Amino acid sequence: MQVSVTFSALDTLKTQCLIIPAFSSSSKGDAFKYTDQKSKGALSKAAKKIKNIAEPNTCSLLTDINNIAAQRVLVVGLGKASDLNAKKYAAGIANAIKAAKAAGATEASITCGEDVSFIKEAVISASETNYVFDDCKSTKSTAQPLAKLRFVMSERKNIKAATKAADQGLAIANGMTLAKTLGNLPGNICTPTYLADAASDLARGKRKLKTTILNEAQMKKLGMGSLLSVSRGSRQPAKLIVMEYKGGKASQKPIALVGKGLTFDAGGISIKPSAGMDEMKYDMCGAASVFGAMRACVELELPINVVGVIPSSENLPDGDANKPGDIVTSMSGQTIEILNTDAEGRLILCDALTYTERFEPAAVIDIATLTGACIVALGDQASGLMANDDKLADELLEAGQSSGDRAWRLPIWDEYQSQLDSNFADMANIGGPKAGSITAACFLARYTKKFKWAHLDIAGTAWKQGAAKGATGRPVPLLMEFLMKRARVI
Repeated sequence: MQVSVTFSALDTLKTQCLIIPAFSSSSKGDAFKYTDQKSKGALSKAAKKIKNIAEPNTCSLLTDINNIAAQRVLVVGLGKASDLNAKKYAAGIANAIKAAKAAGATEASITCGEDVSFIKEAVISASETNYVFDDCKSTKSTAQPLAKLRFVMSERKNIKAATKAADQGLAIANGMTLAKTLGNLPGNICTPTYLADAASDLARGKRKLKTTILNEAQMKKLGMGSLLSVSRGSRQPAKLIVMEYKGGKASQKPIALVGKGLTFDAGGISIKPSAGMDEMKYDMCGAASVFGAMRACVELELPINVVGVIPSSENLPDGDANKPGDIVTSMSGQTIEILNTDAEGRLILCDALTYTERFEPAAVIDIATLTGACIVALGDQASGLMANDDKLADELLEAGQSSGDRAWRLPIWDEYQSQLDSNFADMANIGGPKAGSITAACFLARYTKKFKWAHLDIAGTAWKQGAAKGATGRPVPLLMEFLMKRARVI
């Protein structure tokens, strides 16, 4: 989708579909009032026939409006102007884009007055309505996507700010699209090797992005016994994917993003129930979000250094797979008693976190579909956030709130650590039935003592179930809001 910003009078703008917001007030908003005047009351007449024209989730399509150059005028209801926020605006734009596409429009123009604050969210929302995953279907979707989206400003002085917001929105949207597509691919296609190749492709021709792939022999030499123990049950070799984006000064310490890349998780010997196991292809959505964030950084040319580290493997039952009771040695030298082979995400993440020390990061954020307990605690609305640094946690919470991709902080007090005690190793890989998300983070915290660290458990937010089943692209918006603020571009 192409996105642009232009200056134009609404009545003379030539477009297939002119999208105008309407608010629950007598004037319905400045754009509504202006277009109504130019059309000699055509919008007011329509509003009388459509009594709820300004109500949220309402779209009213008008055609052949006199004195208006647009082929169609689509009035989108946004409710009370005083109640409007980015989330409500994005939802309204999503409805409008769907209605425009249903009417046959392949390009549309949105008037947003002089308020540029919601443009970024509008672009992301429009991109999501365009998204179709049909990569694995023999018959492709015949639905025409919205190819062009234009934001119309009534004053030239705001075009620069609006263009910046639109560019940011498009980069985030493209990052989310990449994350969703990687997540939606089945496990027989999206293997650790596929992810490694995708990382190499992402860096190809990019001056500021470098990709390095470590194979199992190289990981063994580094002592990654915990990570490699997970891949033993699979015919697919594990990969450690490292992407380095260098947009800042050489002396600037990078932000490290560590994404769990389990391309399929059957649970190993502690095998999962068969119902819903197909969704375990989404166990690499943490890795997918790192891909999405790296792509967005490249597109925006952010003045910041970012390192993406992705441990990738499958977790399957096999004669050589981890067994409950096995003890493995991590790269840090700490030993782990594996009491449940389905708690494997932390086994690959701990070695990746230790590996990340070499970059001397300013902060480390790991992103993982780690625990079902997080879904029980927070549902599908917020990602779980745990951290060893309050300032970093506050930054991420604020980024989530600003982007609408929210997180909620949970404690990792020392009192929880005793649940990981083992009679036979330095720690167990599970902490019992209580506080499962917290004890998983407590496990990871033992590998993060040398840097500021935050953990995002996205088990409830990374994909949707049911009729709308599919990857969501979260938490790419949260990560990018955080990175853009660190880069001081917003």
